[in-house]
Amino acid sequence: MTRLADTARLAPGAREAVFAQLVDAGRAEQVAQRLTDAITLGVLSAGERLPSEATLAKRFGVASITIREGLGMVREAGLVETRRGRDGGSFVIAPDASHGELVHSRLRKLARVEISDLAVYFSTIAAGCAERAAERTSPLDSERLDAWLRDADFGTAASARRNAGGFYLELAVLSQSTRLVREQIRLQAEFGPVLWLSMNSPVMREETAWTAREIAAAVSDHDGAQSRQLVLAQIQTIAEWLLEAKGRIDRGGELDV
Repeated sequence: MTRLADTARLAPGAREAVFAQLVDAGRAEQVAQRLTDAITLGVLSAGERLPSEATLAKRFGVASITIREGLGMVREAGLVETRRGRDGGSFVIAPDASHGELVHSRLRKLARVEISDLAVYFSTIAAGCAERAAERTSPLDSERLDAWLRDADFGTAASARRNAGGFYLELAVLSQSTRLVREQIRLQAEFGPVLWLSMNSPVMREETAWTAREIAAAVSDHDGAQSRQLVLAQIQTIAEWLLEAKGRIDRGGELDV
C-alpha cells in the first residue's frame, strides 16, 4: 500500500491547498475567493492554465454551474481570461493592482480579533501535526523533510508564501493522520493567504526559514514538546507582524512590501 507521505508529496502543498474541497459547498463566492487569493498571493502564476471546469468542480466538491459562476467573478475582477479552441481554457493574468495594494486591502477588511483568532486556530492544528510527526517520523521521513527544506526557496515573497504553507502541509503528512492532513489543507486554503502575507518582510522570511529547520530537527529527534513549542512561537510571531501591519494601515500609514 502506498504510504500517505509518498502520496501527498506528489503535489506541492500550497497548490494542493488551493483546490481543497470547500467547507460550505455550493457557494460561487468561495470559489472566487479561493482562486483570487491564490492568484494575488502568487500560488497560481500569470499565464498558467487552470484545471477544467469539470476538474475544478470535482476537487472543490461543488456543481459545475457553481464553478462557472465563480470563474465569472474572477474574470470580472480581471484575474483570469477564457480562451476558446482546442488549446483554450481559463488562464491566469497578472492583477492590475500592485501586491502592496492587495495586501492593504486584505488586512483592512480584517478585524484585529479575527487575526488573533485565526492564528490561535491555525497554530493549534499545526502544533498538533508537528508533535505527532515527531512521534511517528522514521529516519527516511526525516531525510525527505530535510531534502524538501533544502529545495525550498524563501528568498522572495512569492516563493516564501508557497513554501511556508508547504512546510506545514509536509508536517501534517508526517503525522500519518489522514484527518490532520485534510484539516491542514483546509486551513491553508482558508487562512494561509492571510498568514503568509507576512512573507513580504525579508526579516520574516529569514526567520520563518530558520524556524522551519529548527522544527525539522526537533521532529527528527522525536522531540514532540520542542516541535510543538517552535510551531506555536512561529505562528505567534507571524500574528504579531500581521497585527502591527494592520495597525499601521488603519492609521493611514504605509506598509513596506
